[in-house]
Amino acid sequence: SSATITGFSSSSCRFADYFVICGLDTDSGLEPDELSEILPYQWLLCENFEQSPLRRTFKSKVLAHYPENVEWSPFDQDAVGMLCMPKGLSFRTQADSHEPQFHSFIITREDGSRTYGFALTFFEEVTSKQICSAMQTLYHMHNAEQYDILHTPGTEEARPSSGAQLHAAPSISRLQRFNSYDISRDTLYVSKCICLITPMAFAQACHKVLEQLHQAVTSPQPPPLPLESYVYNVLYEVPLPPAGRSLKFSGVYGPVVCQRPSTAELPLFDFPMRKMFELLGVENVLQLFTCALLEIQILLYSQPDYQRLMTVAESITALMFPFQWQHVYVPILPASLLHFLDAPVPYLMGLHSNGQDDRTKLELPQEANLCFVDIDNHFIELPEDLPQFPNKLEFIQEISEVLMSFGVSPEGNVHCTEGPAKIKGFRSADMVSDKRNGNLASSPLNSYLLRENQTIARLQALVKRTGVSLEKDLKMQCDEEELKMHQLNIQVREVFANRFTQMFADYEVFVIQPSQDKESWFSNRDQMQNFDKASFLSDQPEPYLPFLSRFLETQMFASFIDSKILYHDDEEKEHTLRVFDARVDKIRLLNVRTPTLRTSMYQKCTNIDEAEKAIEMRLTKIDHTALHPHLLDMKIGQGRYEQGFFPRLQSDVLSSGPTSNKWAKRSAPAQWRRKDRQKQHAEHLYLDNDQREKYIQEARNLGTTIRQPKLSNLSPSVIAQTNWKFVEGLLKECRNKTKRMLVEKMGREAVELGHGEVSITGVEENTLIASLCDLLERIWSHGLQVKQGKSALWSHLLHYQESKEKRDATPAGLERRKSDAGCAMPPLKISLIQDMRHIQNISEIKTDVGKARAWVRLSMEKKLLSRHLKQLLSDHELTKKLYKRYAFLRCDDEKEQFLYHLLSFNAVDYFCFTNVFTTIMIPYHVVIIPSKKLGGSMFTANPWVCVSGELAETGVLQVPKNTLEITFECQNLGKLTTVQMGHDNSGLYAKWLVECVMVRNGITGHTYKFPCGRWLGKGVDDGSLERILVGELVTASTENEDRMCRTPPMQQSPGMMRRFVTISPNKLNTGQIQEGVGEAINGIVKHFHKPEKERGSLTLLLCGEYGLVWALEQVFQHGFKSPRLFKNVFIWDFLEKAQVYFESAEQSQVTQDENYQTRVRHFCRFMRAISSTPRNIGKDGKFQMLVCLGARDHLLHHWIALLADCPITAQMYEDTALLKDHSLVNSLIRVLQTLQEFNITLEASLVKGIGI
Repeated sequence: SSATITGFSSSSCRFADYFVICGLDTDSGLEPDELSEILPYQWLLCENFEQSPLRRTFKSKVLAHYPENVEWSPFDQDAVGMLCMPKGLSFRTQADSHEPQFHSFIITREDGSRTYGFALTFFEEVTSKQICSAMQTLYHMHNAEQYDILHTPGTEEARPSSGAQLHAAPSISRLQRFNSYDISRDTLYVSKCICLITPMAFAQACHKVLEQLHQAVTSPQPPPLPLESYVYNVLYEVPLPPAGRSLKFSGVYGPVVCQRPSTAELPLFDFPMRKMFELLGVENVLQLFTCALLEIQILLYSQPDYQRLMTVAESITALMFPFQWQHVYVPILPASLLHFLDAPVPYLMGLHSNGQDDRTKLELPQEANLCFVDIDNHFIELPEDLPQFPNKLEFIQEISEVLMSFGVSPEGNVHCTEGPAKIKGFRSADMVSDKRNGNLASSPLNSYLLRENQTIARLQALVKRTGVSLEKDLKMQCDEEELKMHQLNIQVREVFANRFTQMFADYEVFVIQPSQDKESWFSNRDQMQNFDKASFLSDQPEPYLPFLSRFLETQMFASFIDSKILYHDDEEKEHTLRVFDARVDKIRLLNVRTPTLRTSMYQKCTNIDEAEKAIEMRLTKIDHTALHPHLLDMKIGQGRYEQGFFPRLQSDVLSSGPTSNKWAKRSAPAQWRRKDRQKQHAEHLYLDNDQREKYIQEARNLGTTIRQPKLSNLSPSVIAQTNWKFVEGLLKECRNKTKRMLVEKMGREAVELGHGEVSITGVEENTLIASLCDLLERIWSHGLQVKQGKSALWSHLLHYQESKEKRDATPAGLERRKSDAGCAMPPLKISLIQDMRHIQNISEIKTDVGKARAWVRLSMEKKLLSRHLKQLLSDHELTKKLYKRYAFLRCDDEKEQFLYHLLSFNAVDYFCFTNVFTTIMIPYHVVIIPSKKLGGSMFTANPWVCVSGELAETGVLQVPKNTLEITFECQNLGKLTTVQMGHDNSGLYAKWLVECVMVRNGITGHTYKFPCGRWLGKGVDDGSLERILVGELVTASTENEDRMCRTPPMQQSPGMMRRFVTISPNKLNTGQIQEGVGEAINGIVKHFHKPEKERGSLTLLLCGEYGLVWALEQVFQHGFKSPRLFKNVFIWDFLEKAQVYFESAEQSQVTQDENYQTRVRHFCRFMRAISSTPRNIGKDGKFQMLVCLGARDHLLHHWIALLADCPITAQMYEDTALLKDHSLVNSLIRVLQTLQEFNITLEASLVKGIGI
């Protein structure tokens, strides 16, 4: 909601809501921050008591805030106290540096709206004798302890070698010199903080106000007016500038200017983005940006100051326009909230390190999907498999050009030197060598230097001509530094925003508007799809898919589309959406290219200039000036303070604003009311508390369980409550994810008429499964105590494996699925450990996170995920050892429900393991099942098989004739499609009736059945010695399990469907046959209309059950004359006769048109090639081959036309035959013509040995 992004708290119209003072409460004295004891994160606080007392943290208090409260933004004492001084009080002596530090922070309320805080922390001398002596006492105790530790004999470490002894001595004296405090000799200083709480983030203006207030206290001369006058002025007399206007008001020593973008511009952003690029460099920023867009957990880490954390967090989220971060957002994590690192939800948090330890000491519970940003060291750790942002290189180039025009190096610089001097010394050769960083060669650099020189030359000429100094001429109302900041910010933001306007230029087309009213839409929001993801993705360039398919699954994208659905009409659209839509419209006018045809052409940002002009205009001509500070009604003597100390102010004069002042009423002054009314409406300044407010509220809360940790002092009950919310949130997320994945699958299932095979392979499935793996990792890291490596799930599995293997030497958990002794292929045993071993044996997978993901994929494919996890969690002892009491995995009810949700995956077939690990070696087991009816035992020939899958084929494998089984290992074949089988016709009895061939994948347990039901042998059936069988996956559902294991029911082989002719001459009527052809063609058409990655097996559609070959077989069988009772006539015999006729007709020069002759030539050429093949494929096999080749080369409809007119047809078919009915033949030709637009590629096994 725009309240979030533009930072409104609903109805404040004042520049600042509160002025706050925090620091040491002399009455309560020195209270150590007891958190260091209660928290498991001592490593971060560096065990408070081993620290020298000056380095320890003590409790700070909010000493005063003015006014007491304002209704539209209640004062949150805990939160403000924690965030003003996130680490509590710090003490220093005169020997330390006392530079004031400025930082900002954010308080996010339950509803997602934000308030900003700006704090200046400085040091003041401690005047209280009690505090000084307390510090002295702490030092005595500390020194005594340190001395004991170093000089106690008996402990191992205490007997160091003499060399170490020498080192130890200076270190202790150094300790004492730097970290000591001697009351008689040293002056003690303590930190204090003054802070403004404001509804909008005018960081620069607030910084100036606070700096000038601090200066007033420290400068030798007292300020012109009492401090109260200035504070009163900022609180009550300075308004927020309205949208699109600038405002000037007075600080203690100089004017302060702030300006706010209009409703047509990008939202307000007032932090220096330059700083982020200098700290991280473009490449890192872009990676961090990608992580944020994909809602990966992000942890920023920095030592020197809080402001770095805030600048990076705010910059990254601002660049996401028009999307908004929807999850936990705590740019500065106070020490007391460290348990939040445990949060099993996406978060963006900033952690201030105490400078004592490096990254290796940070034991973060959840690292499988973490982006860790070490700001000070220019370093970023990324989760595995992070997709590339679309057009990354061109994008980096464009951003680099902007940065260089401001003298910022694209690599960033770890030690920021201001100004362009640094870059002039930056050789273009360095940039070329640095291509690996994604920085392209030196063109932007040269253009930057060139521009720089031109500008300087132009300005010098101007000076000569006019004799005027430059500054006066420009009349900017703010210093150059600040103007530069605004210019760089807006240029970079426009470049980023342009990426989204280009990528989503036609997003509106894909928004699914709800059919029902908003009320019912909201109540069913979870189940509703609000965006047609598949269609959108199918339009995108291939390289974008890995990123986009994951991005479309995020909460921020869903919320963005929700708000689009909520605000149909422009009037009501929220700010971000209105700005974005206006830009999209503009792009679509500019782009003449057809909107649906996405290209990956990179289009640079074109509207930087106008965006910059708007800001410069506001800064040259100030729209409004606020009242000057003035004397308040104070008693004589009030308002005089001791120099060097920031006082508590007179609360009576600051407790409320002027009664007569137009600001007291929370409405805008008349001159601003004109047109801004509806703008402010859009920015939620005015909210009628009607339905709309409820929608916005609900829209905001959709899918997010916790936006913000409650910043209150920690009690176990608060922690428990937070964790409970997490547990509920995880469960809800699990429910939604499983549902979403099933809907995806089932939805496709319905589409694929006639085929039980569902495939959402490819990008989308991978995205969903990756997000499921991420959810599992988050569940497994919640409340974790003991972890090895980066993956919490894999760590748990390893512990389980270890304990199981200890407990019993025989591998455990090998329960067999119900099976029958007579079963041709007993199912694999179910074993969690065995599945782990499969993964451990795959050398390609190097990391723990990768192993966990592979294991999840394998378990999904085997439909055992729920069962395996249940078994893993049934080891209660282990779970207790690894997890804290509040962990999700120890909440029994939730855990049960979670496993139940996962169970629903068993309803569909996944190939998420086979399709991803394409290069691994897999053991396969093949069994040939001969017919029981005719004793196969007499069979003397040597059988062979060749197994083909979507990825590869095995080549010919000899099968021992006594066992008819073979196990072999080869590289992953993918989903299996066909088996070629045959024999060498040797020995006395080389005739063989084969029921089917079964093939099983030894890792995934998938079993495929290739029905045959035909003879192989010379002189029987159609005389073939080899056949191509088309297979389908056997689903082992419990009901038919027993049946599956005995001889499978006699089933006609798909693709070699037993001809109906011999059984009952007119089995199908012409209507049914036409329908069969229609269905078969339909299946192929649908196949090609699917995105490439989601297509199933084309072989199945051509040669499988009721496929195209079968359908055409029915056409040719219809009305076929059967000469004698027991002799089979095959369609191939008819085709060969036709071929002979055509060839003799060609010889006898029967004149026909050119077309006819070409068709005849084609037909005969194909017939000859198939007849002369060295393979023994038999007559039906040859027919199948002809149909496949005809489909491939788009000739089938020509051939049907030829054959229908051929005199041979007249001889061999009854008059009622379909082939003799002209209208039926014509409609058949029309149907077959629809195949012409498709590029059909045939699997190698179908056309082996044919050279056409």
